[in-house]
Amino acid sequence: MCVCERERERVRHLQCMQHTKCQSRTHRCPEYITYQSVAREVQQLLKRFCLINSQHFLFTPDPNTDGHSGAQRQQTLQTRMGNFLQPVIILFSLLVSTTGAVQVVYAQVGETVNLKPLELKKSHNYVYWTFMDLQLGWRNHFGGKSLTNDKAWNNKLQMTDDSLIIQDIQQENFGTFQVSVSSQSPLISTISTIILVKLEVSKSPASPLLPGESLSLHCSAEVSQKPEIYWLDPTGQRKTNNDGSFSTRVTGQHNGEWTCVVAQQKHVKMSITVVDLSPAPSHAQYTSTSMPVTIPCSLSPHITWEQIKVKGVEEVHWQFFPRQSSGVSAVKAQRLFFLSLESMLFTAERNRDLRPVLRPTTGNFTLTRKQGREEDAGDYVCTVKFKNGVTLNSTVRVDVLQIMAYPGADLHPGQLLNLTCSIGHPLPSDLRLQWSPPKHSPQESVHHSAHLTIPEVSTGDAGNWGCSLWEGKRRLTSTVITLSIEHRLNVWMLVIICGAAVIVILLVILIVILYRRRNRKMRHLRHQLCRCKHPKPKGFYRT
Repeated sequence: MCVCERERERVRHLQCMQHTKCQSRTHRCPEYITYQSVAREVQQLLKRFCLINSQHFLFTPDPNTDGHSGAQRQQTLQTRMGNFLQPVIILFSLLVSTTGAVQVVYAQVGETVNLKPLELKKSHNYVYWTFMDLQLGWRNHFGGKSLTNDKAWNNKLQMTDDSLIIQDIQQENFGTFQVSVSSQSPLISTISTIILVKLEVSKSPASPLLPGESLSLHCSAEVSQKPEIYWLDPTGQRKTNNDGSFSTRVTGQHNGEWTCVVAQQKHVKMSITVVDLSPAPSHAQYTSTSMPVTIPCSLSPHITWEQIKVKGVEEVHWQFFPRQSSGVSAVKAQRLFFLSLESMLFTAERNRDLRPVLRPTTGNFTLTRKQGREEDAGDYVCTVKFKNGVTLNSTVRVDVLQIMAYPGADLHPGQLLNLTCSIGHPLPSDLRLQWSPPKHSPQESVHHSAHLTIPEVSTGDAGNWGCSLWEGKRRLTSTVITLSIEHRLNVWMLVIICGAAVIVILLVILIVILYRRRNRKMRHLRHQLCRCKHPKPKGFYRT
């Protein structure tokens, strides 16, 4: 086959790629043109162009056409010009082809990846995907598309208008992908390369972990030029090393989602479970003699009792350090409860009328009572021990809100009254107190000071005085004291009352004496009337 015929055949193939009828005879269309093949085609066409120009398109008289008419010579000239323009068109179409940027996509085994060329536009008519030398699929703007039947890619591929979706990636699916995107108007062909890199993320040992145990995290990419890799802890803080490895001794703060960041584009989550108790409340638990008391202690929400058993739990118990008058907790502890691991029931060692929850297997070891007491103030320590020596502690401070009245709760009008609402030590800066006097009291309804002074109390101040503890708009606890205010008796009132009482007593005595004297006279009169020795029987007598 001569050079011109070979070039005409290439033109037909190129036209086949741009023609819709190519869908029914795809076996005649070129499968793919790589970047290296583009360079080779350019070199060959340049050589052929020079050869054709020197051998076939010298416009010299042809002895075979000297006898022909002018029209025949003109037709021969047009044929030769057409043969000349065909390779020029091919060369131009190759020269306007561009190569897209190389993308690197990171993925783990088993993931689903969406490969999308950066420069793909809807105006492009044909898209061809290849992996190594295997054509994975193609599509055109008429809706036609086809996918490979290769076993390594069976049921893994999906093509959309702008991407290639690969499901359940395995080891053999990692490598270099190329996508050829061509358009008919204008005649442009773009070649992009996407490198799918295997990413391995692991942790050692497996969760759950106890505080103090060692943890190692690894994140690596199977590529010669290592990208930047670093870890983010559950709070979002970046770790200093950039080689993808991180080791530490865990604490409760290490529990949660760790993130491996690869080349600022791939984020891989790694869940780390650390067995720990839920953080104790930042403030003390506040109660009063008129409010219930709750002392919380529980496992973190993500921890189950089965995980606790696997890690070798040995003992669960409560201790109490009473608050001294100085506000400092006592050094000597009182053991309150311990949990029997066989029956999963709490046993009381010191009776303070506190009650544990009914189901400790849920990881909840909270103590409660319906009403607080003044002696509840102190530190309560919840302890979980493991066989390897690890001990988990949660300390809950309990403060009791009290109202103290001086000189007392029983007063007389006009007396000086000092009321003090306190928890036994200065309040934190974010807490405040609020007084609530009785409705008929002349005092103001709101006071924010711990001390309240009433120079002269009145009968209207009698009743229930409340003091509540607030954190912002949330009431933490409250307590109540009842004041009794009655009038004081003076000396003259006392003399009058006593004189009246004496008069009443004398009158009673006089009445008793007169009554007894009258009775005595009546008995004496009856005795005088009955003096005859032989009284006649009662009856009717004849006069």
